[in-house]
Amino acid sequence: MARDQVDLTPLERRDDLVDWLAQGVKPKSQFRIGTEHEKFVFTLHGHRPVPYEGRRGIRALLEGMQHLLGWQPIMEGENIIGLSDVTGGGAISLEPGGQFELSGAQLRTVHQTSSELMAHLAQVREVAAPLRIGFLGLGMTPDWTRAEIPKMPKGRYKIMTTYMPKVGTLGLDMMYRTCTVQTNLDFSSEADMVKKLRVAIALQPVATALFANSPFTEGKPNGFLSFRSEIWRHTDNARAGMLPWVFEPGMGFERWVDYALDVPMYFVKRGDAYVDASGQSFRNLMAGRLPAMPGERATISDWANHLSTIFPEVRLKRYLEMRGADSGTLPNLLALPALWVGILYDEVSLDAAWDLVRDWTAEERQKLRDDVPKQALAARLRGRTVFEIATEMLKFARAGLARRRYPDLSGQDETRYLEVLDDRLARGTTPAEELLAKYNGPWRGSVDPIYKEEAY
Repeated sequence: MARDQVDLTPLERRDDLVDWLAQGVKPKSQFRIGTEHEKFVFTLHGHRPVPYEGRRGIRALLEGMQHLLGWQPIMEGENIIGLSDVTGGGAISLEPGGQFELSGAQLRTVHQTSSELMAHLAQVREVAAPLRIGFLGLGMTPDWTRAEIPKMPKGRYKIMTTYMPKVGTLGLDMMYRTCTVQTNLDFSSEADMVKKLRVAIALQPVATALFANSPFTEGKPNGFLSFRSEIWRHTDNARAGMLPWVFEPGMGFERWVDYALDVPMYFVKRGDAYVDASGQSFRNLMAGRLPAMPGERATISDWANHLSTIFPEVRLKRYLEMRGADSGTLPNLLALPALWVGILYDEVSLDAAWDLVRDWTAEERQKLRDDVPKQALAARLRGRTVFEIATEMLKFARAGLARRRYPDLSGQDETRYLEVLDDRLARGTTPAEELLAKYNGPWRGSVDPIYKEEAY
């Protein structure tokens, strides 16, 4: 989840909200790639969740990372809750159950993303080794119960934890028991944003299928290949989903603002304090009539924070966030940005992808979204399997990356990061199905080997 913003410029009108989004428009020469990934933190002995406090806790891990990197600590009261790289632009933050997130810097190429991720994983291993801590890349914790998972000392999560059971049945599982990888990409105009948003939403279930990696709950198969994706269907539908209105005429920044204004708030942050505004309207905050804070008016910070509490399959801020994939091993963390960069940052591939999805109906897109968590590559749309659609999607991505012509030091272009997906489709399987095969085979009905075989 995003870091809270600090910009106290007052918001007077709806147009101010639209203008703030529109400031994300960039020339293509300034397009960048941001990659975020979450990972579970576990004790090497016993494979248990790691508490915040203690000699070998999350606080100690963050403090060790601070000493190693020299990054600026992000504090909430007396507690360190993250780190910020003020020069490079990256950050480390905590999810509600202690999931460790790297929000990567804005980079030009997937090669740079690869260097960033490898450096990050080497750094966390160095700090974690004496703490006897390991890291696991998976869409959902394979065996921990919700009750076993510690809570991180972040005010926004306390408010969300209270609110989630009121608006869905699995919101707390989303917060405490899942991990994702996402990529954040730019747009060159409002029309470019709309086209990319439509393509990305339509194809997001296909990405979910390709990266499906959450088949276990509390030590047993849960009947799904991406249970993390299924959890989102039962979290808070006022702020999640496939956004059918994005495909209607008149879509643009203003339409997104109206949608976001209709999404109930979680909180207002003033200084270090979080004021519980759950269920209340941002429109009332702009008018100075918020029940939780009468007379208080909205700032840019409030708007940016509110947008960070909206969770559709693709999210618009001043860039687009592709949010459909389960976390996984390092090759998966690199394949996701490569897949979306190849499609969305190349005009020919973007046009081809739009031609593929443009006449899908809202009902067809929704059914695909509903079927993929259980069926993954076997789900169907108009008689075609997601496997077939994914094969086409990968073809677009590879062609787009090849046309970008960004070689690494060995002369290889960015298509190399799609090889793990090529291999996956060649076998016709998903990470989840491979884990289930191990569970039913060499692991003999235990998920415990996952902590060795899938750890970073």
